[in-house]
Amino acid sequence: MKRMFISLLTGLSLYTGVYAQKVTQPQLGKRSVELLTIKGFNFKDLNKNGKLDKYEDWRLPVDERVRDLLAQMTLEEKVGFMLISTTRMAGDLAFQQNAPKSEITDGFNEEDQIQANNMFTRKPLPLPMMSAAGTTKGVTKFHLRHFILRANPPARTIAAWANNLQALCEQTRLGIPAVVASNPRNHVTIDASIGLSVGTTAFSKWPGELGLAAMRDLKLTREFAQIAAQEWAAVGLRKGYMYMADLATEPRWQRVEGTFGEDADLAANMIREIVLGFQGEKLGASSVAMTTKHFPGGGPQVDGQDSHFDWGKFAHYPGGMFDYHVKPFKAAIEAGTSAIMPYYSAPKGKEFEEVGFSYNKAIIQGLLRKQLGFKGIINSDTGPIDMMPWGVENLTVQQRYQKALDAGVDIFSGTADPAMLLETVKTGLVSEARINESVSRLLHEKFVLGLFENPYVDAEKAAQLVGNEAFQKKADLAHRKSVVLLQNDAKLLPVRAKTKVYFETYYDNGRSGNPIRVNKPASTGTLEFVSTKEEADVILLWLIPTGGSLFSSAGKPIELSLSKNHIDIAHVNELLKAKPTILAVNFSSPWVLDELDAGAAKTMVATFGTTTDALLDIVQGTYKPTGKLPFTIPASEKAVAGNKSDVPGYLEDATYARFKFGHGLSF
Repeated sequence: MKRMFISLLTGLSLYTGVYAQKVTQPQLGKRSVELLTIKGFNFKDLNKNGKLDKYEDWRLPVDERVRDLLAQMTLEEKVGFMLISTTRMAGDLAFQQNAPKSEITDGFNEEDQIQANNMFTRKPLPLPMMSAAGTTKGVTKFHLRHFILRANPPARTIAAWANNLQALCEQTRLGIPAVVASNPRNHVTIDASIGLSVGTTAFSKWPGELGLAAMRDLKLTREFAQIAAQEWAAVGLRKGYMYMADLATEPRWQRVEGTFGEDADLAANMIREIVLGFQGEKLGASSVAMTTKHFPGGGPQVDGQDSHFDWGKFAHYPGGMFDYHVKPFKAAIEAGTSAIMPYYSAPKGKEFEEVGFSYNKAIIQGLLRKQLGFKGIINSDTGPIDMMPWGVENLTVQQRYQKALDAGVDIFSGTADPAMLLETVKTGLVSEARINESVSRLLHEKFVLGLFENPYVDAEKAAQLVGNEAFQKKADLAHRKSVVLLQNDAKLLPVRAKTKVYFETYYDNGRSGNPIRVNKPASTGTLEFVSTKEEADVILLWLIPTGGSLFSSAGKPIELSLSKNHIDIAHVNELLKAKPTILAVNFSSPWVLDELDAGAAKTMVATFGTTTDALLDIVQGTYKPTGKLPFTIPASEKAVAGNKSDVPGYLEDATYARFKFGHGLSF
């Protein structure tokens, strides 16, 4: 009897403990639903039935809430829940001249401001656009609750739009909130094509991902992620389609700019800090959930061609280093990344089936789930069903859904219409039990993010927080730490006070006419900027090579020489010979430098998406360079052509490198 009494007390204690852990009333955000008050606590009546359902009870464990809500959802609601589609705002001004200005424009006149704002942004190809009515239909008719925002308006506008979306979701039968995702919004970047980046935004502006890796500062990397997470959450963006754990081992790959370089250990450390910074030690109500991509590593593409296109559909491993590319994903999993995105590529010449990774059961179920122990969400990249069905082109759309679901995909990106997926289930190709597995994972993320309690944000506070001075001050430090001094043979750096400097930038975007711009920054520090090279003691030349947008690819051989990437080498060499010259090159890819006059190119600096002020601080010695190369710069096009796509440049043969990974001088 005594034992039974103790057992009863223990049971009551455990039951009470479930609630005791969450007795603090959370803030509830609502627009239209009623509140239920029970034992002094408030709850949202999301399904409008006048009673407290388990999924509405924030005191209960998440898994219990998930099971209750899943049981109330129709098949149509579940299937709609498994799609994530692009949504665009009416009047979207993303990538236009009146978008928020970049820090690189400081001190330029208004005409120069407009040109410079586009220096590091490329106008994207148009994508199908969901209008406001389309979004309403998506929520109310198609039961969509996952959206990708590509628009680039001010912070207040994003926040107000996100609130309107959540209010619409609240009015639906079960009141399930939405998750809004985005590609990166905090970096200076060249290729801001839709699906890769958002370009220049109102958010704090940090170096490109390669620049963050060049810093070699994991503490500042974590701070970057924590700051960016605050900005994102403030405007209602709670999911990141980022970051790339891919390795830049194939220098011709057209997505090197979005990576953390070629070294697996460095990339793993960067990804770990990024995930922990955005999500926290545990995913929670202040987190931005990460979608680490592109499993099992999109870097080793055949000839560098990208698998967005038929001519780039294959990944290969001529150096036998498949496991090397998986290492950063292991770090992401250990850090708790909420989701992982497989790439479009099909593995060639490996023991795996030659089908795209979203269809590859051995990759997702065998390697990612069983071997690596990942329990989170598998999010397909955009369009593997309709646009990039590599290796399964002969299957029907329904059979593709069946194969991808069997492989382990939980949510499909790139379509807003659930009709074909619904038909796949109704015809028996996929069971509803399999659908329930994926929907449970997706619901779990929403509950843990606290969206069922309060999906709303304060638009005015968001406007004050996003891009604030304190955040940008941290970012400015990162910019300076990201610059790499490659060569200082002539001892030009640092440039002495009162030196007359002719500062020219060279960026040919194919649209702005003359790619040559003479800069006379207002904030000159100790230097005197002049209008012609004849007046100058020293020339500062900043080259911004570009191969064009990823989506301008035509399947032609990829070359990395400066002359093949919109740089007039004759003009550059003329300047190099005219006066002592500091040559800065922005490396969005590992450009080949062998066309430069070797006798004159004695002082070289590498940037990876940074600001004019950061470059000038390095040049005049206000900040001593500390950056290290995140990848190897090849010696020649011949070296590039002979590289092994899965092998980092520093492990290639002795003739491969002009500057090796990790190189970086100071003064």
